[in-house]
Amino acid sequence: MIAATLNDQIKEALKKGDSIRVSTLRLLSNALHNEWIAKQKELTEEDELAVLRRQVKQREEAIEAYEKAGRKEQAESEKKEAEILKEFLPAQMSDEGLTKIVEHVISEVGAAGPQDFGRVMGMVMQKVSGRADGKRVEEKVKEKLKS
Repeated sequence: MIAATLNDQIKEALKKGDSIRVSTLRLLSNALHNEWIAKQKELTEEDELAVLRRQVKQREEAIEAYEKAGRKEQAESEKKEAEILKEFLPAQMSDEGLTKIVEHVISEVGAAGPQDFGRVMGMVMQKVSGRADGKRVEEKVKEKLKS
């Protein structure tokens, strides 16, 4: 569970004087706490991962916005925060593994082309559950449905 290790990691970062890491981990801790309050029950590991993915996605969107606005310092800060948060995510699936799953689902569904994108995408996302980013899955599904 992510919440169990957060306090130890915050203490360690405080000892090292790593202010960016401390603030990022505290924000994650607060987000997990807010989710716990909203659900009014203990968070499962899947709940914690969902919160973590939302936090990473927020950072990535902020990076994009800052880069478009030409604010490189803020973009770098957000990149550092995103990297810290990604340490808690499960290892990402390899491209080969993702390709095999996409091909298997396409043959299972009998997908004929881009019109079956939604069905294929939904099934692939269920099978990879957190081990592959949605954008990566989308690109791979589109690529395989075109060929």
